[in-house]
Amino acid sequence: MTETATITLTPSRTPTVTATPEIRGRVLVQSNCRYGPGSAYLYEWGLYPGNRVTVLNRNEEGTWVYVDPWNFVDYCWVKADLLEIDGDYLSLEPYYGLLPGSKLYGPVSNVRASRLGEEVWIAWDPIWMTEDDDRGYLIETWVCQDGKFVFRPFHADYPLVIVEDEPGCREESHGRVYAAEKHGYTRWVAAPWPPYTTQVRTPQAEP
Repeated sequence: MTETATITLTPSRTPTVTATPEIRGRVLVQSNCRYGPGSAYLYEWGLYPGNRVTVLNRNEEGTWVYVDPWNFVDYCWVKADLLEIDGDYLSLEPYYGLLPGSKLYGPVSNVRASRLGEEVWIAWDPIWMTEDDDRGYLIETWVCQDGKFVFRPFHADYPLVIVEDEPGCREESHGRVYAAEKHGYTRWVAAPWPPYTTQVRTPQAEP
């Protein structure tokens, strides 16, 4: 295979260039290309059957890939099984980039979290936005599931999300909350992650 110059990304929106075999893909069905690796992230660009992309990176699990669409001037994320990929994209480095920031709104406030067994309830005070700008909230979490430490992003329309977080991983689970508007995301605020406990809360009896 001919060696060509392709892009290897570092955690920013500005790529660096190294010499690696280029991996290309073809879009199979109409797809949303997003700002992050998951449907929780804002839409960035539309891809249509037959569109071509260069595959640059992947998420840890290889379920989403970071691509350079040939008909777009920026990079974005698309679900891997929506592409026909020519090459071993799982050999690419996992990547997580910066999200576009919002200059119109401040961060969420009063972020708190509580645990009920293996469920972590994350809540925050709602933030006001115009109806035209409002795109809900993004919650990024790093949690223990099935004995593996995994990244799980969530979208929420209301200021509450419930996340599964099990015991058994060496890494410390954590999460953060953004507000989303049509131009990008507010500065994230960390959730005070509650430790796992075997105690189970029971409802209080009515007086």
